[in-house]
Amino acid sequence: MAELLEPKLPQAGLAGCYIDGKWHWPADGRKLTVENPSRRTPICEVGRGAKAEIDLAVAAARAALPAWRALAASERGKRLAELGRRLEESAEEVARVLAAESGNAIKTQSRGEAMGAAGVLKYYGGVAVEQKGETLPLGPGLFSYSTREPHGVVGSIIPWNSPLQLGAVKISMALATGNCLVLKPAEDAPLAILKLAELADGLFPPGVFNVVTGLGEEAGAALAAHPGVDKISFTGSSEVGRLIGRATADRIAKLTLELGGKSPTIVFPDAIENGRLDATAQQVANAMRFARQGQSCTAGSRLFVHKDIWDVLMPKVAEKAAALKVGDALDPDVDMGAVINAERYDEIRNFVAEAEAEGADFLIGETPAENPAGFLPGPTIITGVDNSWRIVREEVFGPVMVAIPFETEAEAIAMANDTHYGLAAFIFTHDISRITRLTRAIDAGWIQVNQGGGQIPGMSYGGTKQSGTGSEYSIEGALEAYTYRKCVTINVEQAG
Repeated sequence: MAELLEPKLPQAGLAGCYIDGKWHWPADGRKLTVENPSRRTPICEVGRGAKAEIDLAVAAARAALPAWRALAASERGKRLAELGRRLEESAEEVARVLAAESGNAIKTQSRGEAMGAAGVLKYYGGVAVEQKGETLPLGPGLFSYSTREPHGVVGSIIPWNSPLQLGAVKISMALATGNCLVLKPAEDAPLAILKLAELADGLFPPGVFNVVTGLGEEAGAALAAHPGVDKISFTGSSEVGRLIGRATADRIAKLTLELGGKSPTIVFPDAIENGRLDATAQQVANAMRFARQGQSCTAGSRLFVHKDIWDVLMPKVAEKAAALKVGDALDPDVDMGAVINAERYDEIRNFVAEAEAEGADFLIGETPAENPAGFLPGPTIITGVDNSWRIVREEVFGPVMVAIPFETEAEAIAMANDTHYGLAAFIFTHDISRITRLTRAIDAGWIQVNQGGGQIPGMSYGGTKQSGTGSEYSIEGALEAYTYRKCVTINVEQAG
C-alpha cells in the first residue's frame, strides 16, 4: 500500500460554528466527534450547535441582508469567484480533509470534488450579473418592468456524500442572488465545509455567510422551522425531505428539495456496435457511481440491458467494476473508499443479504461482512431479480447495482418509470429517433445519453415525483429558486 496522505485539519474551524464573521463554540459546550469511515477512528471534535446557535446565525444573516442585497451583483459575483480561486489554490489540502471524513477516495473522488466546488463558485461568480428582469410594452405613458429580488435569509442543509460540492452550490446560489445564508453541514462530514469557511473568512461582510455544525434533529430541525428563515434548500433523503416540507409549509416558506433516486440505465444493442463495447461498459459502471461507493442520488442503480447483448455487455460491466481497488480513501492508489458510517453500512448489508436469501444471483460481489474494521463494501452486481423486489425499488445508497434484461423499447420505458423516484436516467443508444422518444417518455429531471458523468455548472439539475422540487447548478435554477419577481409599473405622464 502506498503511503497514506494525511489531512491537515481546520484550525479555527474546529469550533464548528462560523457566525457573524467569527468562530463560535456552542453555548452549552457540547461537541460532536467526526470519524474516518475508512478506519473507524476519530478525526477530531467540532461544536454541536443547536437552536441557540441557529438563532444567532439567523439574526446575523437578517442584520446583514439589507446591505448585501443592495450590493451590485457584479461585486457579489467577484467575491464568489475569489472564494473559488482560494479553494482552487488549497484544493489538495481540502481534498485530504474531504477524503478522511467522507470516505471518498482522494484519487478518484475527493480531488475532483474540490476542484469541482471551486468551479461552481467561479461559475456563479461569473453569472451573478445575469439577475435580470424584463420590460413590458403596456402602451404610451406606462413604463412597466420586473426585477428579480432575493427571498432574504436562506437556510441550507447538505448531506455527507458530496459535502463540498453541494456546499459550494448552496453558497453560490444563495449569495449570488443577494440572499444571506445559514449553512448546516452533515454531522458526519462537516470538516471540508469548515475549511471552506476558513478560506472565506473576511471575504464576505459579517453575517452574510454563516455555518452551524450539529445534528439534523437539533440544528437542522431548528433551521427548517425558524420563522426568520425565508427559504430552505435541502439535499438529502426523501424521509427527511418530507419532515422539512411540513416544517416550512406551516409558515409558507420557499423550499427546494433534492431528494433520493433509483435511476435507470438503459442499454440498447447499437450502443456496443462499431467497437463501442468497452467504452459503453465503462460509462455504465461510471453511471452507477461505484467509485463513490454508490453514495449518489443520481446512481444508475437499475440497469436494463437488451437481451440480445446481455451475454456480451454484462461480463464487461462486471470487469470494469471488479477492477476498482477498494481501500482507505487516503491511499493514493485506491479507486473506491468507504461508506460513511455503521448505519449506512448495515443498511447496505441488510439489502444485499435479503436479496441473497430470496435467491438473487451475484455477477460480482457478496453480502458485506459484519463489523468490519472499515466500512468498505465492494462493488456488487445482482441479477435474477425483477422490478418488484425491494432491492430494485428502494434506494440502497451503496455500491449495489441490479441488472434486468428487456426485449422491447416499451418494456424498458415501463420498467424505468415504475418507481416513485424521478431524478436521473442514463440512456445508451445512437438512434436519434429513439433518443428523442426515450428522453421524452422517461420520468426524470436530469438525463444523460451515452455517458455516465456527473453535474456540470450550467446544467439544470433537479427531479420530479418524490425526487424533489426545484433545480440547481444553473443560473436559471438559481433565479427560479432563490429570487421572486417584482413587477413595477409607472405612469410616466403623471409622474411629475
